[in-house]
Amino acid sequence: MAPSPEERRRPSPAESGEWTLRFLQALGVDGTLPASAERPDAYSALVRALLYSATVSSSPTPRVSCTLSVSSAATNAYNTLHGGAVAAVAEAVGMACARAAAGDKEMFLGELSTAYLSSARLDLFLTLI
Repeated sequence: MAPSPEERRRPSPAESGEWTLRFLQALGVDGTLPASAERPDAYSALVRALLYSATVSSSPTPRVSCTLSVSSAATNAYNTLHGGAVAAVAEAVGMACARAAAGDKEMFLGELSTAYLSSARLDLFLTLI
């Protein structure tokens, strides 16, 4: 009989990392991450790498625009932009909009909901305004 949820022990971060690594190895993904992935700003750098260009203006009215290049690094098995990349860029652009309007204050995005109407194909350039 399986232990109840109250009896289960929460794994440590090291154990979670080891379990995730074993899971990925079982899928055939066996490689090490580059040292740059261990940096605290690795996620931000990854999202910034997806943006081909970005412009933020705060006067007279706040405006943010950017161009996104759909590269193979951000596509799924169907050669379309990965849904996680869509959400990550939406979060980054949303935060840029909020900061352009409110100034460079400490803030966070509490919730993000994404609806997908169509897919963006590999090697496409998208302009977000």
